Amino acid sequence: MGEMIDFCKKLQGQLTASVHGMPQELLQAKTLLDVLQTKAGRVVVNGFPTGVEVTHAMVHGGPYPATTDSRSTSVGSQAIYRYTRPVCFQDFPDQLLPEALQRGNPLKIMRLINGEMKENSR
Repeated sequence: MGEMIDFCKKLQGQLTASVHGMPQELLQAKTLLDVLQTKAGRVVVNGFPTGVEVTHAMVHGGPYPATTDSRSTSVGSQAIYRYTRPVCFQDFPDQLLPEALQRGNPLKIMRLINGEMKENSR
């Protein structure tokens, strides 16, 4: 059990985690279940989560905030917007802007400029 707990502590965030066992085994797995609660949005005991494929086209009604806040979804690539907070930088000199917003685009990332996806802002 110790190796499994150590392994699960190293996991990144997961949509679900499932643990199967008899009642006595599950009691012995309390520490494992505690760790999994910090790693997954849904922890399932003796069951299987619903099957979803996380793709760009996938959206999911699910629990808060998806159903109670129609601006986001809890599954799919659009789910990241649940954790964003737009900030407007008005009249900032270029050197005070985050690198991702500087005119020279030092990070060489794709950005939406005047409605068009570009790597450079010029």
